Amino acid sequence: MRAAPPDLSIDEIVEVLAAGARRPLGPGLPVSQLDHALQTAALLRHLHRGDDELAAAGLVHDIGHLLAGGTDETHAAHGATAVRRSLGERVATIVSLHVEAKRYLVATEGAYGGVLTTDSVVSLGRQGGALSEEEAASFRARPGAADSLALRRADDGGKVEGLEVAGLAHWIPLLRALSGESGARRAR
Repeated sequence: MRAAPPDLSIDEIVEVLAAGARRPLGPGLPVSQLDHALQTAALLRHLHRGDDELAAAGLVHDIGHLLAGGTDETHAAHGATAVRRSLGERVATIVSLHVEAKRYLVATEGAYGGVLTTDSVVSLGRQGGALSEEEAASFRARPGAADSLALRRADDGGKVEGLEVAGLAHWIPLLRALSGESGARRAR
């Protein structure tokens, strides 16, 4: 039986994301997991000004890959569980749906598959491929679906070698504000 994902504090989220600097995003991709997280968050902040929860979801969307037991198939649910208590239900929902958003876009937009990187195409197969018409209709009706589609599109754009964006330290005050922390480590 696989262990449940951890319930991460803000400090632990930051620590896990920082460790992503040493992990490539995927085979043949010139960015790290951390680079990808930072680029995705920056893109969402630029395109959806004032939506701090969406930007935070972009920052942590692939954290499940950096946790023990995280796989292509499970990383969205694993990551959502890990950040839910600290970052809230909306952030967790967006994170949990970002893989299904990719499957939805492949099913509903003919040209979408062409924007996917090779690693995303490979993981799509592991994640179940394109949604059926019924699954797509069900996805569209879910709370958070539109936000997860915005995240997914930013996810695709957040894989640029050498793109300069704000570092992880820039995002810590936002994460603390979303969690209700005042800057001090929250008691567990």
